Amino acid sequence: MEHIEKKDLKLITLRNKNQTELEILNFGATLFSLKMDDSSGKRVNVIVSPKRPEDFITAHYKDYEKFFGASTGRFSGRINKGEFKIGKERYSLPQKDGVHLHGGDDGFQYRLWEVEEETSGANPSVTLSYLSKDREEGYPGNLKVLVNYTLSEEDKLSITYTAETDKETIVNLTNHTYLNLNGEGSVSDHFLFINADKILETDGSKLPTGDLINLRKHPKNFGSNKLIGNRPLDDTFVLNSDDEEISARLFSPITGIKMEMRTNQDAIIAFCPEELPSSINYQTSISEEYPSICLKAQNFPDAPNFRNFPSAVLAPGQKYINEISLSFTVKK
Repeated sequence: MEHIEKKDLKLITLRNKNQTELEILNFGATLFSLKMDDSSGKRVNVIVSPKRPEDFITAHYKDYEKFFGASTGRFSGRINKGEFKIGKERYSLPQKDGVHLHGGDDGFQYRLWEVEEETSGANPSVTLSYLSKDREEGYPGNLKVLVNYTLSEEDKLSITYTAETDKETIVNLTNHTYLNLNGEGSVSDHFLFINADKILETDGSKLPTGDLINLRKHPKNFGSNKLIGNRPLDDTFVLNSDDEEISARLFSPITGIKMEMRTNQDAIIAFCPEELPSSINYQTSISEEYPSICLKAQNFPDAPNFRNFPSAVLAPGQKYINEISLSFTVKK
């Protein structure tokens, strides 16, 4: 990780007319907190994250590889043996135990992003940028990445990633935010919907085999609102194709907070860890078991190595676009 000091960190606050407040950290273009009122008027932070910005730049934070709220890349997810080909050229990336994960040892989540523009007033927003140089972490091409976070007056968080390259490369960006709509405790009592009929089959290293599993009678079928329960998840859900439809929905009956997610991506990786590191000091009081869930909208893991997966290749003159929206409402 490049040497970053506390003075280098910047926390940007977006606030709308409802006094919903979103904080973004320039380190990793990270969603740091999202505070809103629940059905009882209680203030709730729905993002599970370390307590202070400076916690993110410690070796302790990096050792755990949890990527709290961060923008991960250049390729989010796993790549088998850290290898892929574009045309006839083969590229090798950093890997551990045969797996390249989330862009490598110093992926985008461990980099300082530049704050390009901030707006206040109605629908406040911030745009951050990062230039990933040719052969950084082994990837070809100079890649210019932008992310825009906009908080609407209706409590919709819009996230848009764009990227352009000067050489053929692979790109797969997403946001790695851990959500808990209770603002504390566990997500076991949350209801989850994912608009998918299939998930990717994976091996013991959580790498895709290339085959799809039908969810019709599968215990991980969230095609109707289903209680998460004590159910660890780390699965790639292949989204049904209509961009206008809801891609996923999360609801807490305790706070009445509902989140509806839409995206232009082909998949959502649902990650519900059984636990998070107990030695990290968090902003909220979380349960020891099933404290949060990530819903990461992106391309398939290991996509460069499967012809039947959506292409992850970006060429000069093309623009990569990942659009994600999280719409929050409160049941009174």
